[in-house]
Amino acid sequence: MIKGFRQIALLTFLSRIFGLARDVCYFYYFGASGLLDAWFIAFKIPNLSRRLFGEGAASASLIPVYSQELQTDRRNAMRLASTVLSVIFSLLVGIVVTGWIVIFVYGRVSVPTSETRLVLSLTAVMLPFMIMICMEAILGGVLHVHGHFAAPAAAPIVLNIFVIVAAITGGSILHISQEKHLYMVAVFVLAAGVAQLAIMVPPLRKHGVTLRPAWAVDTPPFHKVIAMMAPMILGLTATQINTLCDDLIAWWFSASAEKGDVFTLLGRQIAYPLRRGSVSHLNGAERIYQVPLGVLGISLATAIFPVMSLDAARKDFKAFGKTLSRGIRGALFVGIPSTVGMIIVGKLLVSVAYRHGRFTAEDAEMAAMTLFFYSLGLTGYFIQQIATRAFYALHEPKVPMRSALIAVTTNVVLNLTLIWVLGTGGLACSTAICSYLQVIILVVSLRRRLGPGVLEGLPAALSKTTVATAAMAATGLAIHYFCRGMPGTFTSNAIRLALLVPACAAVFLAVSHLLGIEMLSLLTPRRRPASDKDRAARPLE
Repeated sequence: MIKGFRQIALLTFLSRIFGLARDVCYFYYFGASGLLDAWFIAFKIPNLSRRLFGEGAASASLIPVYSQELQTDRRNAMRLASTVLSVIFSLLVGIVVTGWIVIFVYGRVSVPTSETRLVLSLTAVMLPFMIMICMEAILGGVLHVHGHFAAPAAAPIVLNIFVIVAAITGGSILHISQEKHLYMVAVFVLAAGVAQLAIMVPPLRKHGVTLRPAWAVDTPPFHKVIAMMAPMILGLTATQINTLCDDLIAWWFSASAEKGDVFTLLGRQIAYPLRRGSVSHLNGAERIYQVPLGVLGISLATAIFPVMSLDAARKDFKAFGKTLSRGIRGALFVGIPSTVGMIIVGKLLVSVAYRHGRFTAEDAEMAAMTLFFYSLGLTGYFIQQIATRAFYALHEPKVPMRSALIAVTTNVVLNLTLIWVLGTGGLACSTAICSYLQVIILVVSLRRRLGPGVLEGLPAALSKTTVATAAMAATGLAIHYFCRGMPGTFTSNAIRLALLVPACAAVFLAVSHLLGIEMLSLLTPRRRPASDKDRAARPLE
């Protein structure tokens, strides 16, 4: 598990850095504007499909069943994976064609605003991307079972590089209009999808995975995958659905030149609580908090899932409970300092990363406030990733589905309430609250299912991690205090950031070592006994 975690974490870190560079390009060339708001919404639709049908439901439901089949009959395992790919491909082709028809008809029967028309057009261009990205994600899940994590973790880097090249080429070399520039980026997204699929082929061949079109839909293994997939669609994507709801509500409740500053409800004129650019603020903040979430949280969950699936397939529930307990302790160990650390450096990060080009000082303030509220939920997001996958490894997807339904419904209600008090911060705050709500439901259900051993060692791990985090926070606040007289320029902010991050990390790791926190092995190399090494993230050949 630890080896797989480190490999995924390293590549995911590079991916998040390139993703951050991608968003820096967005804000530099477009600013926090209605145009960029339209882009973020249009891009999030195919990107959400990756979570729904790719690395989310399809991959997560395939991994446990594929692991079982691989233990008994390799040929049946290949046929199962081929069938899942074929069925999902056919489904996605139908969704893309239907999407094109709906967009065409809507444009004919209504009179959308220019910004809405741009959302529809960009969505139409990028709809085929959902097919490629979902195929890549499912293939990545197959590779995870075989102990290969590098190619799936590196695939997002390819997308980010393509988008960065398109943004720089259109804005600094061709100097085309902003709208044409967005269409150019959309076309490069499609090209990136092809490239992402291509890099999956060599490792699949290396591990002897032979996949071809198949339609064995009447077999018990496929029925198991489908039975798990439907509930998983919501269970694994609650956070992504919540952030999409955040974006859509921010879009609908933003004032613009075309809509005006007020709307009419029950005969009363009410001022819009937001302005155009709010979607951009949300996505800028989301990009930053997703760096630790992806590098640490999702990497840990991705590495631990095949191990839990193998334990469940062997009906070794004692080992399963230990793996899950270790995963939750690991999520706390990396989640709590990530939450506090992001609060300490968040404003500086936003300023250094985005305060360039068309992105104004006011935009930076709005994005920083939004990041603060998103960061409050980081620990919840981390644990949620582990707990959800534990149920899927046990072939019990209904509890995550119910918890996700509750979380999504609560998020919408809180969004429509807090938006009038905190603006975009209210949207982020509601998402953070719902992450903990979902965690409570999942962990309580796991304890009932597996017994108190699931929480073994949790109080001690929590107290030690809290002490180490407190020392880290004190260090960060001290550096802030001694640097309080520095001007708010890019250079001074970058210097403060360069001091804060390594100093806080060093203090946290040092105190963790002094306290003897076992989960320190997630972040620092350590020799392990062969038996542990063999079991952790072991490939199934």
